[in-house]
Amino acid sequence: MTLQQLEYVIALDNYKNFVKAAKSIFVTQPTLTMQLKKLEDEVGFQIFDRSKKPLTPSHLGLQFIRKTRQILREVNELKVMVSNEIESTMGEYKIGIIPTLAPYLLPLFLPDFISNHKETKLHIEEMQSEAIISALKNDIIHIGILATPVQEIQLREIPVFNEAFLGLFPKNHPLLKKKEVITGDLEFDQLLLLSEGHCFRSQAINLCHSEEYKSNKAFNYESGSIETLKKLVEKGVGYTLVPELSVRDELGKNPYLKRFSHPEPSREVSLVVHKSFSKEKLIEILRQAILDNIPEGFNKNERFFRVKWR
Repeated sequence: MTLQQLEYVIALDNYKNFVKAAKSIFVTQPTLTMQLKKLEDEVGFQIFDRSKKPLTPSHLGLQFIRKTRQILREVNELKVMVSNEIESTMGEYKIGIIPTLAPYLLPLFLPDFISNHKETKLHIEEMQSEAIISALKNDIIHIGILATPVQEIQLREIPVFNEAFLGLFPKNHPLLKKKEVITGDLEFDQLLLLSEGHCFRSQAINLCHSEEYKSNKAFNYESGSIETLKKLVEKGVGYTLVPELSVRDELGKNPYLKRFSHPEPSREVSLVVHKSFSKEKLIEILRQAILDNIPEGFNKNERFFRVKWR
């Protein structure tokens, strides 16, 4: 028994004629007749008395049709409910965002989002990438904003923009003499890194083509903050890689920042949700709010090559 067969029954009850009923639901008369016969064989009785004209429901057929109308009415209500659910952004939603994005991205788009979507309340928490992935899989948060790909079959990734990596070097570093640097120029033992668990750390290591981080520096310091690493570089204790948003106000002004040669290494930033998440409208407006407020050029894929972190 299918919903389509039930719709055929209602068409026959409405028109009391096979030809008119078939025309109303855009099928041929033989198709309608065959499907009705299949349904009657399944339920074990005739729904319509074909000997009468116009077509008349049998005694059991009347009860069957009454129940069928109720079922189809509820199915239509369910379709409307699902449609409204998908299109609605009203409610409270939990969002996890990685710490290397939060202080630079949230101030760009969040004020406009809050102003334009007062019916939507966001609870935002800084979380490392693995924690976001776990929280999405366990329905603790609704949306993650992080570097992708995460390569998890339960999760869906919606790419938003690419963010370039730049080199930040101390005064008098030899690479400052170059207009652009290439990854092969980097001396890994002088690289300052974020602490374990940050995906940006893994991307920096992958970019330098090193399977294991080994430092020959006189000290070893790993920070949870990009800002701390920038201060250390300023004092001449090494160099680091920084995401472009973290230095966007310094571009063209800071002589110690260097871009990489084309195509630039970058991280792909995406909205990530569980595959069961149904709020398509929320995903759409959140993605658009970010794109409307990030600097021009961040979403031009041809500029970049993506550095993986997993």
